[in-house]
Amino acid sequence: MKNQWIEFYNGIVTVKVTGKAIERFLNKLIRNGINIWNVKRLDSSAISFDMRLKDIKKIRLTVRGSDCKLEFIGRKGIPFLLKRVIRNSGFLFGFILFLGIILLLSNIVWGIEIKGANPATEHQIRKELNKMDIKVGKLQFFTDNVEGIQKELTNRIEAITWVGVELIGTTYHFQVVEKNEPPKPEYVGPRHLIATKKAHIEQIQVETGQPVVQINDYVRPGQLLVSGFIGSEGKIKKIAAKGKIYGQTWYETKVDLPLKSTFKVLNGNEEQKVFIKIRKIKLHIWGFKKIIYKQYEVEENWTPIKFLKWELPVSVGNKVYRESEQVTREYGDQEAIKFAKQYARSDLLSQLPDDAKIKDEKILQRSIDNGKVSISILFQIIEDIAEGQPIIQGDTE
Repeated sequence: MKNQWIEFYNGIVTVKVTGKAIERFLNKLIRNGINIWNVKRLDSSAISFDMRLKDIKKIRLTVRGSDCKLEFIGRKGIPFLLKRVIRNSGFLFGFILFLGIILLLSNIVWGIEIKGANPATEHQIRKELNKMDIKVGKLQFFTDNVEGIQKELTNRIEAITWVGVELIGTTYHFQVVEKNEPPKPEYVGPRHLIATKKAHIEQIQVETGQPVVQINDYVRPGQLLVSGFIGSEGKIKKIAAKGKIYGQTWYETKVDLPLKSTFKVLNGNEEQKVFIKIRKIKLHIWGFKKIIYKQYEVEENWTPIKFLKWELPVSVGNKVYRESEQVTREYGDQEAIKFAKQYARSDLLSQLPDDAKIKDEKILQRSIDNGKVSISILFQIIEDIAEGQPIIQGDTE
């Protein structure tokens, strides 16, 4: 019979028929529209065959008045499997519950280990982890990924230079490098200090060496500032000159700022959708609301589900849709000049050492044309202009 797999879903019964005139009985079945297949002769007075479960009533009516007896010797198909499952539902429920508990426990954070940090820093890290909702007993797929945790901790805690984050099984491992590690002493050979740029000397701070310039002196690039030769005539000694020579330098900066600009910002509205991914098949399980935002940004995160120490080919992920909008910013003439000056200051300072500072500034040129303001500013900067220059063998004072 064709399409037996369809009959499997409806239910199949194996019947044994015994008695006389079996052939007439089979012909009667066919006339009554009862389909049979896999007909087998067991002996001279008995046969077996398969039939549909739904035809049982018909065959019972057919067997009446015949010299045959029916015996149901087998059953298969979905209806019988469901009946068996229902009969053993207690065991099945317990087994599913057991697997569910193991699966749940395998995806909970059970430990947080921190290495390389002193007690004070470790306490601070644990406080920040609590604020980030990363704690023992938390489901892993409701926490941020390790890259996000690493970035947040580095930004929030000034006492650490770097933190490595690794999730092994059900435990987060943090390896911390603190900023207060003692710097390794650097060997510096005999050297002079020379000027790196044109400057008026403002301040002289010499640790070792012999200063050869004074405050208010004007120096040029390459000019000697602090000599590495010390001692009296006949007893000259070469040392590493150390110190800082602060001089007044000049920088000219040009800035163009549009009076009107358009940019994209997030307005705080967001929607979240949750998915389960089984290998390459993605199933949407929560958050079915249609995204009505005209413009938005999407952030997607996936967390693999674990069973004991094994990572299953199943992941739980979420997509966060954050609404964005176009904002147009327009400056007046004076306001644009003000913001252009602020931008020029911050841009210049970002390129200078941390101890450099702006002493004065002067606008050399400014213009407003074609929807933008253009300014040229001269900055007077106080910065360390000293740089080491090794003393070559044979150099004399």
